[in-house]
Amino acid sequence: MKKWLLIILLLLLFFACKKSEKRVLETVEYVDLERFMGDWYVIAIIPNFIEKDAVNGIESYQLLPNDRVKIDYRFALKSPEGKKKHLQPKAWVYNKETNAEWRVQFIWPLKVPYLIIDLARDYSYTVIGEPSRRLVWIMARKPCLDDDIYAGILQRLAKKGYDINKIKKMPQVWE
Repeated sequence: MKKWLLIILLLLLFFACKKSEKRVLETVEYVDLERFMGDWYVIAIIPNFIEKDAVNGIESYQLLPNDRVKIDYRFALKSPEGKKKHLQPKAWVYNKETNAEWRVQFIWPLKVPYLIIDLARDYSYTVIGEPSRRLVWIMARKPCLDDDIYAGILQRLAKKGYDINKIKKMPQVWE
């Protein structure tokens, strides 16, 4: 466990200290936090060392008092029967006008930006990004996403400055 915490700390330090030379990553105009809460299946990501071989990723949100959000992120490694991973970072709504910009803390005292950069009107899918554009999570309320919707998301991410060739689908294998 200490090894994972050290690795996460180093990753967060790297991203926190690295300035992005790209334009500001804009969030959606407004997020209804009550509607946003619940389970989201991770459809695609720019893989990082923790999620490199992840399958069946589900990120769950629960609204807490004082603009806090409980995050519960679960996935398996390499196959649905693989080693289970469970992350529970702390989160705060940072921009209370839009509710689309949060700060997430894996390790004290570092809080990293967590930006809701795309969201379906019916809250059926969302995209979470961060300013450097090195990480992204495309998520949906169901374990699959229509190909046309996914292609549209990728087009919008490319316009926002993401290298969409780095985005990989996360297998969602459920019986």
